[in-house]
Amino acid sequence: MTYGSIAKVLHLKTPRQVGWILHRNTDPSTVPCHRVVFSDGSLSGNYAFGGREAQEKWLLSEGVVFKSGKVDLALSLWEIS
Repeated sequence: MTYGSIAKVLHLKTPRQVGWILHRNTDPSTVPCHRVVFSDGSLSGNYAFGGREAQEKWLLSEGVVFKSGKVDLALSLWEIS
């Protein structure tokens, strides 16, 4: 999912609010914040649990497809209906 799609569902003013909330996640095994990316598929350089490389490694282990260093949203985006 993207920060923006979560913000829209939660009726937040900005996707940055989602980032602030996820950054305070104390249990990433229950709340998989590593699965949230920017709207262009890029990863956050400030990923709270080990940096961008850790986030990419975790996503790759889950079968997320990357193209040119970004998540291929056409293949890997999960949208709320």
